[in-house]
Amino acid sequence: MSRIGRALAARVAEGLDQRYRLAGSVRKETSHVFPKHHSFFWGEFALYSFIVLLLSGTYLGLFFVPDTTEVVYAGPYLPAQGLHMSRAYESALALSFEVRGGLFIRQIHHWAALLFVASIVLHMFRNFFTGSFRRPREATWVGGVALLALAILEGYAGYSMLDDLLSGLGVRILSGLLLSVPVAGTWLHWIVFGGEFDGQIWISRFFLGHVFLIPALLIALIAVHVGLVWYQKHTHFPGPGARESNVVGERAVPGFGTNTVANGICVVAVIGLLAGVFQINPVFLWGPYTPAASSTFIQPDWYAGFLIGGLRLFPRWDVHLGPYTVPAPFWPGLVLPLVMFALLAAYPFLEQRFMHDRAQHQLLQRPRDNPVRTAIGAMGITFYLVLFASGATDAISAAFDIPFEVLVWAGRVGLLVLPPLAYQVTKRVCVGLQRADRDVLARGVRTGTLQQRPGGVFVELRRPPGGVDAQGRPIPLVYGGARVDRALTTSGRAVPDEPEEQR
Repeated sequence: MSRIGRALAARVAEGLDQRYRLAGSVRKETSHVFPKHHSFFWGEFALYSFIVLLLSGTYLGLFFVPDTTEVVYAGPYLPAQGLHMSRAYESALALSFEVRGGLFIRQIHHWAALLFVASIVLHMFRNFFTGSFRRPREATWVGGVALLALAILEGYAGYSMLDDLLSGLGVRILSGLLLSVPVAGTWLHWIVFGGEFDGQIWISRFFLGHVFLIPALLIALIAVHVGLVWYQKHTHFPGPGARESNVVGERAVPGFGTNTVANGICVVAVIGLLAGVFQINPVFLWGPYTPAASSTFIQPDWYAGFLIGGLRLFPRWDVHLGPYTVPAPFWPGLVLPLVMFALLAAYPFLEQRFMHDRAQHQLLQRPRDNPVRTAIGAMGITFYLVLFASGATDAISAAFDIPFEVLVWAGRVGLLVLPPLAYQVTKRVCVGLQRADRDVLARGVRTGTLQQRPGGVFVELRRPPGGVDAQGRPIPLVYGGARVDRALTTSGRAVPDEPEEQR
């Protein structure tokens, strides 16, 4: 920067500070401390993916036509010429073949959407298994659950309004689920579709929700979420100097600032690489949606796979309530996801109630230090994975030549057996890891070296991390939740690992 530029910037900064007293606030906020741990990157990945979504979606919105009016295609894509389709699908084809860079931006948008949802899920995994949702951050956790639900709804609305064969089948499933709601189902269907399926205005309503309503809610929730994290400060892992009253890490400027900018550049680069190399959602291959057409071996985006799995596994149990019938899809298609998200949002309060823990927490926990919570998380993930795998039973059946009915019954049995099994196994593993950590702190790190005692018995030498006392016995250390270093060092004295009764 030239001397004139530096002088002008200094005068502008001085003028702003004289009027608004910004220097003190800027100095305070740039000294905000952020913990240094790779698991904190997932939230940043989600944020930068959302920014890519906003920018690419704005470009796509300039060319997409949310209209169900039927037209005859006469564009450059030869396999579709002469086909009857909606103007929405025609504009999607135009975006892919006629708009400069349109196909690349479409794929950027879709890959960014998948990464956005995946980053939120991984970010919530980190928060759950480390206990960062504990008091006073319950509201931050609930906001994260709401963000996940809105992100899934936003993704569904986005690929549904293209009106290709794949998205049309998904919209037809939504229509059936809305009609399955007792009493209010017809009214809910009318609110979304404006009449019977598929109606004339549903694409425009999906467009308004996808482009304006849901993004506005996402922006507001993200702003509140980031604001709460900044105001309440970050949680951090136990370690040297870490206490409940401080945050150990690096300052916002320059340390965290340069790292987060580098993360953002990497996220954009990875999304661009995926969009340029790997094809995704080729709507021109599916063709336009027609009610009489169907296809096999088609799968929704990964975050909706568990819904398809639930619909396939749930038995045909219709409930008759007087003149009303509650069809079977109502339970796995609507009730199940609502219950799953409700339990996810309520978990911090349930843990407070059953664990009688209402203290303020700034230090995180290692997953092994709370075996019950970790086991519950493993049980929930197993439950989800069984549903997810069951959503692809048709593809699995064709690929491995397994009868479809066998896979359905395997999924039903697995849904009842595998989650409790995962709970028990995970809990036992956590308890075993706790014992291993405490054993190292009490008796020392194993060296693999054996020493023969006078009686001919061989004992292993250990190197106590806390040293030895005057009698040569290990000085036990108290486990504080930090990672126990099992790396062998040359410092310190190695002592025999004698049985407890002999020490």
